[in-house]
Amino acid sequence: MKPTDTRNPDYFHKVVDCQWACPAHTPVPAYIRLIAQGQYGDAYLLNRESNVFPGILGRVCDRPCEPACRRTRVEEEPVAICRLKRVAADHRGEIEDKLPKKPAKTNGKKIALIGAGPASFAVANDLAPLGYECTIFEKLEEPGGLMRSNIPAFRLPEQVLSEELGYILDMGVELKLGTPVESMKTLLGEGWDAIFVGTGAPKGKNLDLQGRYDTDNIHIGIDWLESVAFEHTKKIGKKVLIIGVGNTAMDCCRTSLRLGADTVKVMARKPREFFKASDWELEDAEEENIEIVVNHSPKAFVVEKGKLVGMLFETMEYELDAKGRIETQRVTGEVTIPCDDVILAIGQENAFPWIEADAGIEFDKWQVPVIDETTFQSTAHGVFFGGDAAFGPKNIIWAVEHGHQAAISIHKHCQGKMLTGRLPDEIEMVSTKMGMFEWRYSNSYDNSDRRQMEHVELVKRFKKLDVEVELGFSAEQIATEVERCLNCDVQTVFDAPLCEECDACIDICPVECLSIAPTAETEGELRNSLSVSTAEDGQALYVSDGLPLTGRVMIKDENVCLHCGLCAERCPTAAWDMQEGVIHIHHASDQDAISGGSRS
Repeated sequence: MKPTDTRNPDYFHKVVDCQWACPAHTPVPAYIRLIAQGQYGDAYLLNRESNVFPGILGRVCDRPCEPACRRTRVEEEPVAICRLKRVAADHRGEIEDKLPKKPAKTNGKKIALIGAGPASFAVANDLAPLGYECTIFEKLEEPGGLMRSNIPAFRLPEQVLSEELGYILDMGVELKLGTPVESMKTLLGEGWDAIFVGTGAPKGKNLDLQGRYDTDNIHIGIDWLESVAFEHTKKIGKKVLIIGVGNTAMDCCRTSLRLGADTVKVMARKPREFFKASDWELEDAEEENIEIVVNHSPKAFVVEKGKLVGMLFETMEYELDAKGRIETQRVTGEVTIPCDDVILAIGQENAFPWIEADAGIEFDKWQVPVIDETTFQSTAHGVFFGGDAAFGPKNIIWAVEHGHQAAISIHKHCQGKMLTGRLPDEIEMVSTKMGMFEWRYSNSYDNSDRRQMEHVELVKRFKKLDVEVELGFSAEQIATEVERCLNCDVQTVFDAPLCEECDACIDICPVECLSIAPTAETEGELRNSLSVSTAEDGQALYVSDGLPLTGRVMIKDENVCLHCGLCAERCPTAAWDMQEGVIHIHHASDQDAISGGSRS
């Protein structure tokens, strides 16, 4: 095998599984170390460089980083990455003077952003400090998109949302509320240098069953949540059924309790392992005594004299194959469940009634715009999409990353450069050595369990819609949870010419991830030399250059390594070192480093 090319940022980046899994590539271990040192403001600003909304995402992110956390390789629960992000936000102090500023003079380029959601705000965040005149058009009377209209205040307080959106508006971004865009062709004729569409997936899916249109007590989930958020809806019936088991369904069921429902049932067509809702969302709902009923397929709404009295379901049985997929299903009976209101939370769709068929924007057979996945440009020159509007429903952190990439393209478009010529990621290796056996990171393994966030008591949380349920971590919880991070971005870096092949590093390694072995043709052959080895997709084995004494190679299984630094402490020749891999993920502000070619 060829030696591992550690100059390739993808190699060490993939070792930092949490950062690799985050769509915006937030440097998770780096900001956790700042929190451990009490530098909350710096941790917040480091977060903000990539995810833009640390306070928001510290509460409501879908947490793709946590299933990837390497902590799960030594115990069941990952580091509470998302909640530590909230710690940085809640304790950040005064950071306004360190945020990007509105330039003294604009560059004269005007950008229209449609929809005041996370994608549009992320684009504005990247472009406004570069001198672009960004104008956001929003049909609602408040900004935030689905972050405001569909995420209840008991999960995301209005103050947190408004503060972080305000940081971007303070960069000179113009916000036009109550101003829906009704014609793309009209917009195209207004002389904008670029247009970004970040309107989300605003259309909730319907359930067209018998009785659907015979009553006013059947609601579309996202529309109903919006009506609650803007105080148009202030009550609901005593018995409520929620159809669907995604995160929107969890928001609907918990909101129903706060509007006066006595019993709320979430109705699922399939078994629990097929639910789309996050585990923690399900746990929070069940903590509030919401019943989740599985294997019930909706069949009809039961309406008597215009009044909804129940819903008819078919009870289902499923057989799964060895991989957990549904192999067969059958109906075993029917049951009617009484209810006063039904809320449909079975999915969302894109909707662009304001984009004319002859506006130059192509749509596929699912009525999703045809978008270049690298540049985010549509088939109409200078019109870009991002967030749910681009590829269908995902989540906030994906919308942010789409915003970063679209901003790069818009910047290049306005400069007349090729949109695909992006600055590649870079890595900078920085030694963490402070003394012979001292590192500037905590390298001892802490076997503490994951901290559980305290919640407001049940008897207090239903008094108002905006009583935030999660209280944040205490000082003790912060101190313990930060030590659970394995500092996966601090790498064991090996200098083969210095190695004396004494085996000291192999002897001291607590997880037996090191070995010196004869070189081989394949990774599989080399793995056989390790005492412990687990092959993971996308996670390569580290292979050194040939060692000077025997020509053998040092190998290390990155899946098993704890980054404890004992090999570097024990090595008598300093062949091993612990170095922080700082990955530079470039945004629009960095792209001028590329000369780029003119667009053809």
